[in-house]
Amino acid sequence: MNNPSAAPSPAAPVVVPVTDHVPTAGGGPGRRAALGPVGLVLAGGISVQFGGALAVTLMPRAGALGVVSLRLVVAAIVLLVVCRPRLRGHSRADWGTVVVFGITMAAMNGLFYQSVARIPLGTAVTLEVLGPLALSVIVSRRALNLVWAGLALGGVFLLGGGGFDGLDPVGVAFALSAGAMWAAYIVFSARTGRRFPQADGLALAMVVAAVLFVPLGIAESGTKLLVPTTLALGAAVAVLSSVLPYTLELLALRRLPAPTFAILMSLEPAVAATAGFLVLHQSLSVLESLAIALVIAASMGAVRTQVGRGKALPPDA
Repeated sequence: MNNPSAAPSPAAPVVVPVTDHVPTAGGGPGRRAALGPVGLVLAGGISVQFGGALAVTLMPRAGALGVVSLRLVVAAIVLLVVCRPRLRGHSRADWGTVVVFGITMAAMNGLFYQSVARIPLGTAVTLEVLGPLALSVIVSRRALNLVWAGLALGGVFLLGGGGFDGLDPVGVAFALSAGAMWAAYIVFSARTGRRFPQADGLALAMVVAAVLFVPLGIAESGTKLLVPTTLALGAAVAVLSSVLPYTLELLALRRLPAPTFAILMSLEPAVAATAGFLVLHQSLSVLESLAIALVIAASMGAVRTQVGRGKALPPDA
């Protein structure tokens, strides 16, 4: 199934003040505080997938690497203008975290678009989600989270048609590599969010990613990137697929444990399928619908488990 998806991958950033309230195990304000970051993650997922639908229409104009370059450059400019991050007063470790975060974003986006140039987009998203799922298993400290991860993994494979035979092995390798970078993105997004106020660290990391990727985009697409229509569509893709979701995820990761966040990322194929139906008029088979139901059930279980625990983001997540 060709889902119109793009790497998150994570608009003008939503600069939401993050309080230090620790949610409680019961209902009331504590439960609402725990659900807050979950809403941010879900909103980011919807944004990135509908931005991906737009990116699908742009790729014939600018190429895969050109689309990524436009996304990163426009996103970097918007974040710099809105956030106006402070350059002084940061430690060497702070800057190191930002640089690695930027490299991770550039690699995640570049690898994903190389994969969709070789294999169906929906399959690429399905393979990419395996990265966050693996992270949820590795860092989880509760057996129940392994159950939710396993259920989501089963849904992911069903969404891929029950198997991945006959696919271009290079495209599969690119998608799996993008998934590994997605897992790294989760880790370094959380670390960046704790070291920099608001979305300052994200803005600086986006500049790093753009600087690294622009030469590749120019080499592939050249002056095609300067066509007004292409620039306008690229800006829209950047708004939906980079700036808004990355900002929402960074804010969410200050409050949400990495295992729960990683399992929530398994919703991406389901959201992509919905975007495909609404934007590109792609229908769903019974098997694909069942896969989406499994993934959603796993994500809801992970969220309910986390809310019940009433824990904030662990320092080492």
